[in-house]
Amino acid sequence: MRHNKKFNHLGRTTSHRKAMLSNMASSLIQHKRIATTLAKAKALQVYVEPLLTKSKEDTTHSRRTVFSHLQNKEMVTELFQNVSVKIAGRPGGYTRILRTGFRLGDNAEMCIIELVDYNENMLKEKATKKAARTRRAGTAKKADVAAPVAAAPVDAAKPAAPVATEEAPAAE
Repeated sequence: MRHNKKFNHLGRTTSHRKAMLSNMASSLIQHKRIATTLAKAKALQVYVEPLLTKSKEDTTHSRRTVFSHLQNKEMVTELFQNVSVKIAGRPGGYTRILRTGFRLGDNAEMCIIELVDYNENMLKEKATKKAARTRRAGTAKKADVAAPVAAAPVDAAKPAAPVATEEAPAAE
């Protein structure tokens, strides 16, 4: 029984799964985006995000910890020199999964997993997007209605007649 075993085993032995995730994490750090199945991408996201968080602090201990997971000196150097500089201001959520459809052979759901700060297309859209303006419901209407009513002259000798406004026409 698999009581309280929440992570996806991906149909592999423990050693095969660890080696596969290590290789996929190295590829993600090197290429900044990789195409894979959705199940592997979700498992990789859980695996690589703590490593990215650890790379923000460049100490010998954190480098050794990350190396024990990646087993690749060049990718550890790339992670600590280039990637950690770009993700320094981000509090989390370093990866994004974009679904791309289904594979022809076995109909597995495919996706692209990428580092968020390296997608230039989405960064451009975010930069060009205008700030959303809020509309306040009551202030504009009250100012428009109050102006014609206040502008009508008041004569003390004549009885007050109903004033016609654009919202409610006067009764005849």
